[in-house]
Amino acid sequence: MKQSQNYISNRVLKINVGFLLSDGPAHSQDSVIDFPKVRVSDDLTLEYVRGPLRLSRTSEGILVQADLEAAVEAECYRCLEATDNVFQVHLEELFATDGSVQTDFRVHDDGILDLAPLLRDEALLAIDNRVLCRPDCKGLCPECGSNLNIVPCQCELESVDPRLAALKNLLDTQ
Repeated sequence: MKQSQNYISNRVLKINVGFLLSDGPAHSQDSVIDFPKVRVSDDLTLEYVRGPLRLSRTSEGILVQADLEAAVEAECYRCLEATDNVFQVHLEELFATDGSVQTDFRVHDDGILDLAPLLRDEALLAIDNRVLCRPDCKGLCPECGSNLNIVPCQCELESVDPRLAALKNLLDTQ
């Protein structure tokens, strides 16, 4: 897989929600996330992330709701070619402003909501490790390793498992 350092920082996932905090409960803000390659954390870089985002002010904090599409760079599990692994991420989490509310996510004192930890957690759960470059991927030849999507294999495919050689000889004699 290619390694590229051309990504934007996860600072773009820090959202200033001070205006919602001052508006009080029952106010919301709808927006759209559309970021190119973004490094969410040290162990996760998304090729892109996009979709609608709603931030709603509640008495306990800010409710984040989003249906996002994202992708990570992956390898096809049949032919090992680089491909994008596209997946959906549904976010619905309360970012508390009050210390008495039990949650893993909080709005910082300066009114900043950091979406990166939540996005990382949900993305890692949504990623499928068995991705194909295309539905009809033929994979690699088990003998010579040729990518059968690119070139037809020229090696002898008649090799027989040594444990079944006696049965093949029996079939050949009949």
